[in-house]
Amino acid sequence: MRYRPHPGGLPSGGTFSADAVQVHAQPAVLLADDDAELAQMLAEFFADEPFDLHFSQDGTATAGLLAQRDFDLVLLDVMLPGMSGFEVLRQVRRSCDTPVIMMTARSAQEDRIQGLESGADDYVCKPFSPAELLARMRAVMRRSAGRAPQAEAGLAIGPLRLLPQVQQAFVDGRPLALTSAELRVLEILMRHAGTAVTREHLTEAALGRQLEAYDRSLDTHVSNLRRKLRQAAAGAGAPAIRGLRNLGYMLLAGKA
Repeated sequence: MRYRPHPGGLPSGGTFSADAVQVHAQPAVLLADDDAELAQMLAEFFADEPFDLHFSQDGTATAGLLAQRDFDLVLLDVMLPGMSGFEVLRQVRRSCDTPVIMMTARSAQEDRIQGLESGADDYVCKPFSPAELLARMRAVMRRSAGRAPQAEAGLAIGPLRLLPQVQQAFVDGRPLALTSAELRVLEILMRHAGTAVTREHLTEAALGRQLEAYDRSLDTHVSNLRRKLRQAAAGAGAPAIRGLRNLGYMLLAGKA
């Protein structure tokens, strides 16, 4: 895969993409970061990967690109000029569930939690290994792609219904706006309803990676899922997610 940077560098809001023959068959990835050196490094590292890679250097341009076309994945820096990555993410989540990996140069746990609570599917802290980023990208895109369509009526517990083949959840017939990670967590819990599911298993199955020490991303996804179930239920008796100390989580029938 080859890339065509704009002459004189990448202008604000510009893009660069592979000039492979079948670009349409490649996953479209938007890298939103004002660090041109990082963009060039990732472009070179991803040279053998089947990505149609685009680049944006400020938050306003990023929001505009996301409003104009669909991407399979967004790599979104927190500290973008013009509009912060958090605000861009909030705008994205109002209209679509495009998978998003947040990138931050700050290691504060509050930043990571804010990103996940705003709807990010995953996050990486700078400086990061390009190989680690690639692994997380693959995991997020696998989750987003979902399984091949099956002759499956879906999963149902009380008023809560999940259609894994189309990645959509409903409470009392009303669509439930969930990120791809939240959908995977919900699916696993519904398939094991009434049974304890360990944090290790949920992290591997839903987030596509092994649970590491001090990694609270799963707990943040579960917290968001609980909140959305409560808001959507409005007395409809949606299932509740119970936390099991030093073990994991369990989905139980009843009011969330």
